[in-house]
Amino acid sequence: MTSITANDIMVKRLITLNPDMDVHDAVKLLLKNRISGAPVVDASGAYLGVFSERCCLGAILDAAYEQLPTHRVGAFMDTEAKTISADTQLLSIAQVFLLTSARRLPVVDESNRLLGQISRRDVIQAGMKQINQGPARESSVLYLSALGDRQHAPIS
Repeated sequence: MTSITANDIMVKRLITLNPDMDVHDAVKLLLKNRISGAPVVDASGAYLGVFSERCCLGAILDAAYEQLPTHRVGAFMDTEAKTISADTQLLSIAQVFLLTSARRLPVVDESNRLLGQISRRDVIQAGMKQINQGPARESSVLYLSALGDRQHAPIS
């Protein structure tokens, strides 16, 4: 499993948003495409952040309380969202998902240009494929079960 990287499993054809896009249009786009979030990029393809369902809720509450007719995606996107590089190993990606609330991880290059994105489901599918294929099945299962046990272990 250590030979699988983000580059091997990332989705490259993505719906992306522009920071100047109307937030209501962005929410409609997410709903129409049945996705929980999308990367926000500038005109050159540089990654700026993520606009997620959580961001959508913030926009809805803001509209309700502030009575503002519209906002831009850039005002609501999460600029602190974690990113990974194309050479990040599958098990490292799994650990990020296990230890954070992230549902997707944008994959960026050294100049912060968006290359693709990986979801929790992508990692689960790749992990299960490896577990079911490889001769290292037993050690992989033990490692993944240890991660699960660590998450549920009481903290001292």
